[in-house]
Amino acid sequence: MQPKYKRILLKLSGEVLAGEQGHGFDFDTIGAICKSIKEISDMGVQVGLVVGGGNFWRGRSGGSMDRTRADHIGMLATVMNSLALCDTLEQLGCDVRVQSAVDMRRIAETYITSRSLHHLEKGRVVIFAAGTGNPFFSTDTCAALRAAEIKAEVILKATNVDGVYDKDPNKYPDAVKYDEISHTEVLEKNLKVMDSTAASLCRDNNIPILVFNLSDPQNIVRAVRGENVGTLVR
Repeated sequence: MQPKYKRILLKLSGEVLAGEQGHGFDFDTIGAICKSIKEISDMGVQVGLVVGGGNFWRGRSGGSMDRTRADHIGMLATVMNSLALCDTLEQLGCDVRVQSAVDMRRIAETYITSRSLHHLEKGRVVIFAAGTGNPFFSTDTCAALRAAEIKAEVILKATNVDGVYDKDPNKYPDAVKYDEISHTEVLEKNLKVMDSTAASLCRDNNIPILVFNLSDPQNIVRAVRGENVGTLVR
């Protein structure tokens, strides 16, 4: 089956890389995710990737710490996750580049949009590390920003739920799942698809978001093929 999209931005949470242990790396989980990423890359899909840092650090982990410094630690956590994904993908035979929004030339390329586009057109997976490089912006906002910059056709947001609901399905058994919803509805109803900055950026740049469950990493492949998984926000 031909892929529905030619260029995507895949957003992974950091927590998913920890598997069931909840912290650090679970390389069995990472391996399963990377096999699906390689599969879509082999289909000819150009893949940009943003990963969070929640398996090591979240901004709120800092307690009374200065927010800017806490966010800088979070950026470094995303770099560690990006390097782990890069290594696993390379072991599977993928050509990969890590680009960091924070200059660290001995570890990763510095993010430059034109260079990212060159890598993507050459069939390389590009992992965008260190968020936007600025405090007070989430990795969801980074995903929206990079998707706009590389002109991705869609953001695939892999989560721990199977789509967007009118309320938290883990708390409310009568929660209703949407098959499709608009960016404006997401913002007006304060649905936790992405933070409001990221959702507004996607709306303003007409970038669809497909929210789906990553408990089965093959959902990445299904999403790229256009199969009915999750909720489409557009």
